[in-house]
Amino acid sequence: MVRARLSAIASAGSMEMRIAIFSDVHGNLQALDAVLADIAAQTPDAVYCLGDLVGYGGNPNEVTERIRRDGFPTVMGNYDDGVGYDRDECGCAYTEERDRLLGDRSLAWTKARTTAENKAFLKTLVKEIRFDADGKRILLVHGSPRKMNEYLFEDRAISSFQRLAASSSADVIAFGHTHKPYTREVDGVLFLNDGSVGKPKDGDWRACYAILENGVATFRRVNYDVRAAAAAIRATDLPHEFAEDIETGGGPRSARSSADRR
Repeated sequence: MVRARLSAIASAGSMEMRIAIFSDVHGNLQALDAVLADIAAQTPDAVYCLGDLVGYGGNPNEVTERIRRDGFPTVMGNYDDGVGYDRDECGCAYTEERDRLLGDRSLAWTKARTTAENKAFLKTLVKEIRFDADGKRILLVHGSPRKMNEYLFEDRAISSFQRLAASSSADVIAFGHTHKPYTREVDGVLFLNDGSVGKPKDGDWRACYAILENGVATFRRVNYDVRAAAAAIRATDLPHEFAEDIETGGGPRSARSSADRR
């Protein structure tokens, strides 16, 4: 029903809509399945994905094929770009050398195992999606309206948000990439970070997505079989740190006991 209504919604212009927005699945099929089941229960008018289907998780092909099959309009994430185009780096801003080395392993593993058909699909994803709903101009991107891999953290200087508010021709800007959900209103523009389905980094392991309705965003946290998702990572050559990341909701690795590391 959601897919059937998308073309009608796009042509209708401004109208009341209940919109589900999710992103940053990162190869976590178990989290994606749970979120899509929860979304279906919310009976939205439309469902949008803000990218980063692959990377870090053990099921890049299954996740990509699910998004393809369900036909959700999807924005290209930096990891989709890196894998789809077989780039040498994923556009991730690692601040520590250890994280960069782990990230390099993730990118190499994911590129090697993502099928040519799924890479071709990732290359078709768009850089942004715009539409009107509830009398508001909605802009969907992955990182920011400026760059797909720009991190818009909640504590960023207000001047940065003010520049984006003035230049983006939107009343709502929805994005992901940081894996930390929040809303912030600046100069009449609602900035909405929808968190992460498959790799949260806010200390809560549950999958996260957002419902946008009448200009108000609500976050939903969804339980899923995180043990199965972690086992899918540990069954591969991916670094086992990625399994620990999803089990802890992205808690600091330095705080984990050495006995928990593999």
